[in-house]
Amino acid sequence: MKKTFEIRDIDCANCALKIENEFKKIEGLSDAKIDFAKQKIYIDGDIKDIDANFLEKIAKKIESSVTVYEKDQVIDNKRKFTLNHLSVIIGFLILIAYLLIHTFVYAFAIETSFIFYLVSYLFIGGKVIYKALRNISRGQIFDENFLMMVATIGAFFIAEYIEGIAVMLFYQIGEYFQDLAVNKSRNNIQALMDLKPNIAHLYQEDKIQDVKPEDLSIDQVIIVKAGEKIPVDGIILSGQTHLDESSLTGESKPIYKEVDDKVLSGSLNINGSITVLVSKTYKDSSVYKIIDFVEKNVSKKAKTEQFITKFAKYYTPIVVGIAAILAFLVPVIAFNLNQTSYQIEFPIYLKRALIFLVISCPCALVLSVPLSFYAGIGKASRAGILVKSGSDLESFSQIDHFVFDKTGTLTKGEFVVSKVYAENEEEILKLASHAESKSNHPIALSVMRAYKKPIIEKDIDAFEEIFGYGIKILYQNKLCLVGNEKLLNKYNITFDIPDIKHTVIHVAYDQKYIGYIVMEDEMKITSKETINHLKKLNKNISMVTGDHKFIALDIAKKLGIDQVYYEQLPNDKKDIIEKLKRNEKIAFIGDGINDAPVLISADLGISMGSLGSDLAVEASDAVIMNDEPARLIDAIYISRLTKRVVIQNILLAAGTKFIVLILGALGLANMWLAIFADVGISLIAVIHAMSILREKKRS
Repeated sequence: MKKTFEIRDIDCANCALKIENEFKKIEGLSDAKIDFAKQKIYIDGDIKDIDANFLEKIAKKIESSVTVYEKDQVIDNKRKFTLNHLSVIIGFLILIAYLLIHTFVYAFAIETSFIFYLVSYLFIGGKVIYKALRNISRGQIFDENFLMMVATIGAFFIAEYIEGIAVMLFYQIGEYFQDLAVNKSRNNIQALMDLKPNIAHLYQEDKIQDVKPEDLSIDQVIIVKAGEKIPVDGIILSGQTHLDESSLTGESKPIYKEVDDKVLSGSLNINGSITVLVSKTYKDSSVYKIIDFVEKNVSKKAKTEQFITKFAKYYTPIVVGIAAILAFLVPVIAFNLNQTSYQIEFPIYLKRALIFLVISCPCALVLSVPLSFYAGIGKASRAGILVKSGSDLESFSQIDHFVFDKTGTLTKGEFVVSKVYAENEEEILKLASHAESKSNHPIALSVMRAYKKPIIEKDIDAFEEIFGYGIKILYQNKLCLVGNEKLLNKYNITFDIPDIKHTVIHVAYDQKYIGYIVMEDEMKITSKETINHLKKLNKNISMVTGDHKFIALDIAKKLGIDQVYYEQLPNDKKDIIEKLKRNEKIAFIGDGINDAPVLISADLGISMGSLGSDLAVEASDAVIMNDEPARLIDAIYISRLTKRVVIQNILLAAGTKFIVLILGALGLANMWLAIFADVGISLIAVIHAMSILREKKRS
């Protein structure tokens, strides 16, 4: 069983990893994950006795300020002014007061000066020292608190009091601003995916009552005012408006809606009050499925994230070891080589080692990489592409071969009249439309759309739909046949069979052959554009379909797809994907209705506009909401952008640290530069991760 909790006030991504590891030790749990960016806990297993309080007690052993809440509990996200902030301010004021007095009066002895420095240091860095000592007592040594404590106490040891205090002060200030940046980033990303309506206006017994969307039932009536989000899926009973569906489908243009039109939850009602009949409960509505889908994005970490997690685990202990060598072994070697005074050399190398420790904290890497993937997922969601995880987002840019289903993916899955062969085109459409007017078959509806004129009911009599053949009626008291070749043969109608591979509807009236109508599956507007763009990216492209050979080849030719698999059953499609996977990384794009086995088999399974299918949501790694293939190109672009920002952040953080570490070891870097290499670079990396949200153009 799976459950989600909210977690707040984690100081850093490294702390989140430690708490996550503690949760994994809980008996009965098969898995536990913390998403630092979204501030959520995901647990799986036997959780009947696990609640927020239980998890909070465990988390507080690592980070005392942490609080855990039940999912969807109302939480104040505003940054609170804490006792730690007050301590930092008091310590800073004491230090400033002492320095001013010392400068102008020169009255203090060295012992008195040391007391002022020590008091200032304890006020400013007391919490860091406490956390470091507490973690050491629990066997958790190598973290940022330990590094700061050792570095600053070491500074006091070599009488660099101001520098030791300054390191702690600017570390605290940097952490505070980094925390503000992360919280702002979280809010920006969350706003992109915050689709959930908070209230519904239930219309009952001539009264309007405000209720939660979760409390609505099917066939109830709600009022949606201008400027409000539609709480659940439904059908308009009265009124007309334009809806902004961009948060659902990525479509920026408002959609006009009137009576009898379907509306989706999460859509923004722009300019008119409408009355809506509830057609789905909240948990079956579009907005809930989207939120639930996005919630799962923590399930798989991207390979880059996995690497950084492992890197941070070994990196800090190694750097601490190097710092120890620099502090204690190098002076001895230098003394033996140069025969200089060990007492003179020791403070110099100790100071270099302390600078080395300050630089070594891996926060910039541990924080910015997952935050970048989270921003990428948020940007994709805003563009109408739901991606389950950072790993899946990363995969979009790594795919070698895109395999498309045909019906419902590259084509609309809706028949349209492409050609009419008859002496009188309007006459044959009129006869066919009157015959099809009482049928709900997709072909019947397409013929009537092509006719575009009203049906005269009094002209129709003796309607009969003959399964596998077509329709027979009396039109103006004369026999009218509309259907396939078998229907006309059954009634002994003489005609020439046309050499056409698409679906053909034959029409006969009063025992005479009138002509035929050619039906084709309509191509989606962006299908050809998508295929052309993928070719420019040097991707391999295939189409696999259950359709007949000639129809499949015709569609493939129009789109410019060379590799086609036709007349394939779902299991056949799965076998094709498995075979292709041996040599290439494969993405399968399908309509999600009967393609679940294939979607699961592919390296990346993408459903096209299949949010209504629970099976498709479960089977897919991504869902393209507005049913247009062009969104695939947007997804590839966002994946590449995210990967580029991640690599830039890694190079920025690791490169800066590497350079400053060398400078520190050689005595060419001071504590100020060390602090910048730690919290300064972390802050820059976080801000750069958020640039993903601001990028607008494809590249």
